[in-house]
Amino acid sequence: MADGGGREGGFATEDLLAAWSERSGGEQEAWSRVRPGPSLDDIASRLSSVPHAFLDDRVSLTALAGDVLGNGLGCLAFEGDPRVRRGGAIGLWLVASEDLVAPFAPSLRHGTAGLAVDALALRLAPVADPSGWVADDERRIEAARTFLLWAGYLPGGEDAHTAASLLAAVDSLARDRALAEAYEGHRHRADIARKLREARRREAAARYSSE
Repeated sequence: MADGGGREGGFATEDLLAAWSERSGGEQEAWSRVRPGPSLDDIASRLSSVPHAFLDDRVSLTALAGDVLGNGLGCLAFEGDPRVRRGGAIGLWLVASEDLVAPFAPSLRHGTAGLAVDALALRLAPVADPSGWVADDERRIEAARTFLLWAGYLPGGEDAHTAASLLAAVDSLARDRALAEAYEGHRHRADIARKLREARRREAAARYSSE
Protein backbone atom coordinates (compact mmCIF):
# COMPACT_ATOMS: atom_id res chain seq x y z
CA MET A 1 0.00 0.00 0.00
CA ALA A 2 1.17 3.51 -0.70
CA ASP A 3 -1.93 5.60 0.03
CA GLY A 4 -2.84 7.49 3.17
CA GLY A 5 0.56 9.11 3.52
CA GLY A 6 2.61 6.03 2.77
CA ARG A 7 5.39 5.62 0.23
CA GLU A 8 5.59 3.55 -2.91
CA GLY A 9 6.31 -0.04 -1.96
CA GLY A 10 5.43 0.63 1.66
CA PHE A 11 2.49 0.97 4.02
CA ALA A 12 0.15 3.82 4.77
CA THR A 13 1.50 6.03 7.55
CA GLU A 14 -1.73 5.66 9.52
CA ASP A 15 -1.42 1.86 9.37
CA LEU A 16 2.08 2.05 10.84
CA LEU A 17 0.97 4.41 13.60
CA ALA A 18 -1.99 2.14 14.36
CA ALA A 19 0.38 -0.83 14.66
CA TRP A 20 2.55 1.16 17.05
CA SER A 21 -0.50 2.08 19.15
CA GLU A 22 -1.24 -1.62 19.57
CA ARG A 23 2.39 -2.42 20.38
CA SER A 24 3.33 0.41 22.70
CA GLY A 25 1.01 0.22 25.71
CA GLY A 26 0.71 4.02 25.75
CA GLU A 27 3.04 6.92 26.53
CA GLN A 28 1.69 7.48 30.03
CA GLU A 29 2.69 3.96 30.98
CA ALA A 30 6.09 4.44 29.34
CA TRP A 31 6.81 7.59 31.35
CA SER A 32 5.72 5.84 34.56
CA ARG A 33 8.46 3.23 34.30
CA VAL A 34 11.46 5.29 33.20
CA ARG A 35 14.60 5.39 35.32
CA PRO A 36 17.92 7.27 35.02
CA GLY A 37 19.67 6.29 31.83
CA PRO A 38 22.55 7.05 29.48
CA SER A 39 23.56 10.53 28.42
CA LEU A 40 21.43 11.97 25.63
CA ASP A 41 24.60 13.21 23.93
CA ASP A 42 26.08 9.70 24.01
CA ILE A 43 22.99 8.20 22.36
CA ALA A 44 22.79 10.99 19.76
CA SER A 45 26.49 10.73 18.95
CA ARG A 46 26.29 6.97 18.52
CA LEU A 47 23.20 7.37 16.35
CA SER A 48 25.07 9.72 14.01
CA SER A 49 27.76 7.10 13.39
CA VAL A 50 25.50 4.28 12.14
CA PRO A 51 27.50 2.08 9.73
CA HIS A 52 26.55 1.69 6.09
CA ALA A 53 25.84 -2.01 6.61
CA PHE A 54 22.89 -1.11 8.85
CA LEU A 55 21.58 1.47 6.37
CA ASP A 56 21.90 -0.78 3.32
CA ASP A 57 18.37 -1.65 2.18
CA ARG A 58 19.66 -4.90 0.72
CA VAL A 59 20.36 -6.18 4.25
CA SER A 60 17.32 -7.89 5.76
CA LEU A 61 15.91 -6.20 8.86
CA THR A 62 14.82 -9.62 10.11
CA ALA A 63 18.40 -10.87 9.83
CA LEU A 64 19.74 -7.81 11.66
CA ALA A 65 17.19 -8.24 14.43
CA GLY A 66 18.09 -11.90 14.80
CA ASP A 67 21.77 -11.06 15.11
CA VAL A 68 21.32 -8.16 17.55
CA LEU A 69 18.35 -9.04 19.77
CA GLY A 70 17.72 -12.69 19.04
CA ASN A 71 13.95 -12.22 19.07
CA GLY A 72 11.08 -10.84 17.03
CA LEU A 73 10.11 -7.20 16.71
CA GLY A 74 6.72 -5.75 15.85
CA CYS A 75 8.25 -3.73 13.03
CA LEU A 76 9.38 -6.84 11.16
CA ALA A 77 5.84 -7.29 9.83
CA PHE A 78 6.33 -3.99 7.99
CA GLU A 79 9.97 -4.22 6.89
CA GLY A 80 8.90 -3.91 3.26
CA ASP A 81 8.36 -0.22 3.99
CA PRO A 82 11.69 1.59 3.46
CA ARG A 83 11.04 3.97 6.36
CA VAL A 84 10.38 1.11 8.76
CA ARG A 85 13.37 -0.86 7.52
CA ARG A 86 15.78 2.06 7.99
CA GLY A 87 14.30 3.26 11.29
CA GLY A 88 14.42 -0.23 12.74
CA ALA A 89 17.98 -0.75 11.53
CA ILE A 90 19.16 2.47 13.18
CA GLY A 91 17.56 1.35 16.44
CA LEU A 92 19.27 -2.02 16.15
CA TRP A 93 22.60 -0.23 15.59
CA LEU A 94 22.21 1.58 18.92
CA VAL A 95 21.81 -1.77 20.66
CA ALA A 96 24.53 -3.55 18.68
CA SER A 97 26.98 -0.69 19.20
CA GLU A 98 27.31 -1.61 22.86
CA ASP A 99 29.23 -4.69 21.73
CA LEU A 100 30.87 -3.14 18.67
CA VAL A 101 31.91 0.24 20.11
CA ALA A 102 31.39 0.58 23.87
CA PRO A 103 28.55 -0.07 26.34
CA PHE A 104 26.30 2.72 27.53
CA ALA A 105 25.91 3.30 31.25
CA PRO A 106 23.48 1.83 32.10
CA SER A 107 23.31 -0.71 29.29
CA LEU A 108 20.39 -0.55 26.88
CA ARG A 109 20.03 -4.29 27.29
CA HIS A 110 18.83 -3.73 30.86
CA GLY A 111 15.82 -1.86 29.49
CA THR A 112 13.19 -2.61 26.85
CA ALA A 113 15.46 -2.36 23.81
CA GLY A 114 13.09 -4.19 21.47
CA LEU A 115 10.26 -1.77 22.21
CA ALA A 116 12.63 1.14 21.61
CA VAL A 117 13.60 -0.24 18.20
CA ASP A 118 9.92 -0.59 17.32
CA ALA A 119 9.32 3.01 18.48
CA LEU A 120 11.88 4.31 15.99
CA ALA A 121 10.55 2.10 13.20
CA LEU A 122 6.79 2.48 13.70
CA ARG A 123 6.28 5.71 15.69
CA LEU A 124 9.01 8.03 14.42
CA ALA A 125 10.17 6.80 11.00
CA PRO A 126 6.73 7.17 9.33
CA VAL A 127 6.64 10.90 10.15
CA ALA A 128 10.35 11.86 10.18
CA ASP A 129 12.63 10.44 7.48
CA PRO A 130 15.33 8.34 9.18
CA SER A 131 18.01 9.84 6.92
CA GLY A 132 17.38 13.10 8.78
CA TRP A 133 18.24 11.48 12.10
CA VAL A 134 21.85 11.32 10.99
CA ALA A 135 22.06 14.63 9.13
CA ASP A 136 19.85 17.01 11.18
CA ASP A 137 20.57 17.90 14.81
CA GLU A 138 16.92 18.32 15.88
CA ARG A 139 15.76 15.10 14.26
CA ARG A 140 18.72 13.24 15.77
CA ILE A 141 17.78 14.53 19.23
CA GLU A 142 14.16 13.54 18.61
CA ALA A 143 15.25 10.02 17.66
CA ALA A 144 17.57 9.74 20.67
CA ARG A 145 14.88 10.95 23.09
CA THR A 146 12.26 8.65 21.53
CA PHE A 147 14.60 5.68 21.78
CA LEU A 148 15.47 6.35 25.43
CA LEU A 149 11.82 6.74 26.48
CA TRP A 150 10.75 3.43 25.01
CA ALA A 151 13.89 1.69 26.22
CA GLY A 152 12.70 2.66 29.72
CA TYR A 153 15.24 5.40 30.42
CA LEU A 154 15.46 9.10 31.14
CA PRO A 155 18.28 11.00 29.49
CA GLY A 156 21.06 11.27 32.05
CA GLY A 157 20.54 14.19 34.43
CA GLU A 158 16.88 14.84 33.50
CA ASP A 159 13.70 14.16 35.45
CA ALA A 160 10.55 12.78 33.82
CA HIS A 161 8.80 16.17 33.57
CA THR A 162 11.77 17.80 31.85
CA ALA A 163 12.33 14.85 29.53
CA ALA A 164 8.66 14.72 28.50
CA SER A 165 8.58 18.46 27.79
CA LEU A 166 11.75 18.38 25.73
CA LEU A 167 10.56 15.38 23.70
CA ALA A 168 7.21 17.07 23.05
CA ALA A 169 9.03 20.17 21.79
CA VAL A 170 10.67 18.20 18.96
CA ASP A 171 7.82 15.76 18.22
CA SER A 172 7.45 15.55 14.43
CA LEU A 173 4.07 13.85 14.66
CA ALA A 174 2.56 16.72 16.63
CA ARG A 175 3.40 19.10 13.77
CA ASP A 176 1.09 17.24 11.39
CA ARG A 177 -2.36 17.99 12.79
CA ALA A 178 -4.26 15.44 10.71
CA LEU A 179 -1.86 12.61 11.50
CA ALA A 180 -1.67 13.60 15.17
CA GLU A 181 -5.45 13.48 15.46
CA ALA A 182 -5.57 10.11 13.71
CA TYR A 183 -2.85 8.80 16.02
CA GLU A 184 -4.78 9.95 19.09
CA GLY A 185 -7.77 8.02 17.78
CA HIS A 186 -5.65 4.90 17.33
CA ARG A 187 -4.20 5.30 20.82
CA HIS A 188 -7.65 5.71 22.35
CA ARG A 189 -9.00 2.60 20.64
CA ALA A 190 -5.90 0.60 21.55
CA ASP A 191 -6.24 1.68 25.19
CA ILE A 192 -9.88 0.59 25.30
CA ALA A 193 -8.95 -2.76 23.73
CA ARG A 194 -6.19 -3.30 26.31
CA LYS A 195 -8.59 -2.51 29.17
CA LEU A 196 -11.17 -4.92 27.78
CA ARG A 197 -8.57 -7.68 27.48
CA GLU A 198 -7.44 -7.07 31.06
CA ALA A 199 -11.04 -7.16 32.31
CA ARG A 200 -11.61 -10.46 30.50
CA ARG A 201 -8.43 -11.90 32.03
CA ARG A 202 -9.53 -10.88 35.53
CA GLU A 203 -13.00 -12.31 34.94
CA ALA A 204 -11.56 -15.61 33.69
CA ALA A 205 -9.18 -15.78 36.68
CA ALA A 206 -12.03 -15.12 39.09
CA ARG A 207 -14.14 -17.88 37.54
CA TYR A 208 -11.21 -20.30 37.67
CA SER A 209 -10.46 -19.58 41.34
CA SER A 210 -14.12 -20.03 42.33
CA GLU A 211 -14.43 -23.47 40.72
